[in-house]
Amino acid sequence: MRKVLTSIFALMAATAIHAATYIVMVKNTHCQTVTGFGAACCDGAMQPYGEDTQPVRLLYGAQSKIGLNIMRMEISPSFTGDNWGDYDWHGSMPSARIVKQRGGIVFGTPWSPPGEYKTNGKAQGGNTEDENAVRGELRTDCYEKFFPWLNTFLAYMRQNGVKVDAVSVQNEPDWWVNYSGCLYTPQQQVTLVKNYAQLLDREKYKGVRLISAEPLGFDPSYSNALLNDPVAREQVDIIAGHLYGHPPLGNMKSAAVLAEKYGKEVWMTEHSVSDALQDRLPNWTEQLEFARELNECMLAGGTGYIYWYMRAHWAFVGTGETKYGTDNKKNTLLPRAFVMSHFAKHVTGSTRLDTKNSFTVNTNSPIEASAYIKGDSLIVMAINSTANDHTLRIKLPSYVKSGTHVLSTGNEKANLCQELPIEMEEPMNDIAANMPAQSVNTYIFMIDPSSTAITDLTPTGEGSKTYYDLQGRRMDTPRGLCIEKSADGFTRKVYMGL
Repeated sequence: MRKVLTSIFALMAATAIHAATYIVMVKNTHCQTVTGFGAACCDGAMQPYGEDTQPVRLLYGAQSKIGLNIMRMEISPSFTGDNWGDYDWHGSMPSARIVKQRGGIVFGTPWSPPGEYKTNGKAQGGNTEDENAVRGELRTDCYEKFFPWLNTFLAYMRQNGVKVDAVSVQNEPDWWVNYSGCLYTPQQQVTLVKNYAQLLDREKYKGVRLISAEPLGFDPSYSNALLNDPVAREQVDIIAGHLYGHPPLGNMKSAAVLAEKYGKEVWMTEHSVSDALQDRLPNWTEQLEFARELNECMLAGGTGYIYWYMRAHWAFVGTGETKYGTDNKKNTLLPRAFVMSHFAKHVTGSTRLDTKNSFTVNTNSPIEASAYIKGDSLIVMAINSTANDHTLRIKLPSYVKSGTHVLSTGNEKANLCQELPIEMEEPMNDIAANMPAQSVNTYIFMIDPSSTAITDLTPTGEGSKTYYDLQGRRMDTPRGLCIEKSADGFTRKVYMGL
């Protein structure tokens, strides 16, 4: 019996040691506004390409469970495919139409310009294993043809009922591949954009935006070169890149510095977390890795996040291949989609707020958090990758009156996106929230309008006065140290009431 009691006390002591309270203080400092989240509708796992629109129906729009709003498609070398793959510009058309009907954004990325424009005469980037291979670059005498070629893509899509919102310069300009590709140095991209981007017909295709080339590891030398050139800078609307080999708080965060300075958006346009899985679906530890990457992209200054394939056993919608597990049913939502929905459903359209934490967030930190404001809601995202339950103490810049805790704790569907009420007896701005072990948490708080924005409230009637306590809550009569606000000039002063 003594041994049993000793073991129980030891377990209790171990639990006490590992459980902790973490603090996130949300500041009223506005950072970037988030455009949204999405995925690519390309070949591969989307077979039969162009015919099956069920993935976008499951994933996109307010009526979906996931809430994606950005779709990426390939601009292949020509609309006949240029002998590369069994797909063409029409392949993404049916899915693109649905995304647009649901209020989403569609953008196109060239894998390669037409082969006749290039130094190697073909769409292939150049096989690096072939010592006689010629680097596939855009010929300098064809620079003036590049943006008119993009105009033909925009025209084709519009004729088929899809208004494209943006086009990119190039997929992975720094990656020499033996499939469809084209190489650019940072300076070659500057030359192309500076001297010829005005040929993109923005007047005819109103609202179309230009996205920078999308380097493999979000190499900031590409975007910095563009943004440091005043002429090229005026042509580019969105800075983009991928995360292969370089997590968000490295190159992406570095690239976002100049982008923020010059008012440009920052989109992560391709990455696939745990796509190397050959024989199974991702486990929950790998889903938490994905959640942390989403969070870190927001902390890096990202305004858009676009995953790789939308349908794959390591993505959002099942393929039906039973070799990866019986849960990989074709055209059913996978757990990773619900992890994405924490951000897509709640962070899209919000503005990130700066935070001061009792913990440090680095790449793959065990505890991570970020915060946002969206209309009358304050939103805190928190990821607990540890094996213990913890408390998250949330200090908000405004008083809130109620809220919802959206909680995901495992790959089983019953554990995904559970909605739990956050009830308060009175408005609060300091809340102790449960943060279960190995969980993704979205805390959505409703701002109490009677206790915020003193300067936005107008007294009723000329000469009248209103009073507030130091937390901004309305008072019927002044008492103690409070704030008095009069109609003339909306001035405020400290008043020692009775």
